[in-house]
Amino acid sequence: MKRCITIAVSILFIFFPLVSLAEPGLEAITVSTGADGAQTYTLSLQVLLLMTLLSVLPAGLLMMTSFTRIIIVLAILRQALGTMQTPNNQILIGLALFLTFFIMAPVFDDVYKNAVTPYLNEEIKAPEAFEKATDPFKQFMLAQTRESDLELFATISQAEEFESIDDVPLSLLVPAYVTSELKTAFQIGFLIFIPFLIIDLVVASVLMAMGMMMLSPMIISLPFKIMLFVLVDGWAMIIGTLASSFYR
Repeated sequence: MKRCITIAVSILFIFFPLVSLAEPGLEAITVSTGADGAQTYTLSLQVLLLMTLLSVLPAGLLMMTSFTRIIIVLAILRQALGTMQTPNNQILIGLALFLTFFIMAPVFDDVYKNAVTPYLNEEIKAPEAFEKATDPFKQFMLAQTRESDLELFATISQAEEFESIDDVPLSLLVPAYVTSELKTAFQIGFLIFIPFLIIDLVVASVLMAMGMMMLSPMIISLPFKIMLFVLVDGWAMIIGTLASSFYR
């Protein structure tokens, strides 16, 4: 062990003069300031920032779009039907994902036209492109967020009063939006659950009256719930209601 430490210290002292003579910083990771005060990032730094953004993209998809409300409502619907794992999680997530793309299409188009395209054409800098990209998401989230939730997080963070609702920062808006989405999703899920719960109660009461207490009511009520859901065109009703609830 002592011999290894001795060798490591010797190597350190051998290369220390070379390290001291090296240029401060890496040429591949630099930020230069132009004559107009604008900052230019090297390609390596831009790639690093892009990879960092891609790593947080799933969290942004969950927290800043309609995905949260949709997947919760679909999960509650499956629980109300009593079909266990049918449809399975992969189908529910895929349905929620593509329905999210459908609902968020105007927002994505706005971001692409006003932020991505000008930035790729070098018409605007990265900070301005980021600001233009977040504005459509802020407008979407503000339209779905309750004022009580905004006030709650503003009080917790001890934020100053905003001149307008558009001045709310993302650090405050995102948790308020997620809280509102959870509340809305459970409200919709409660309304979905009621008719199926009534069927379960009726079937359980009939079986109890017939003395068939050993027979599970779920086995008898499941075909009736599926039949009711199919007769009222339940999938189209649920998906249509979810899509229209974001643009009421």
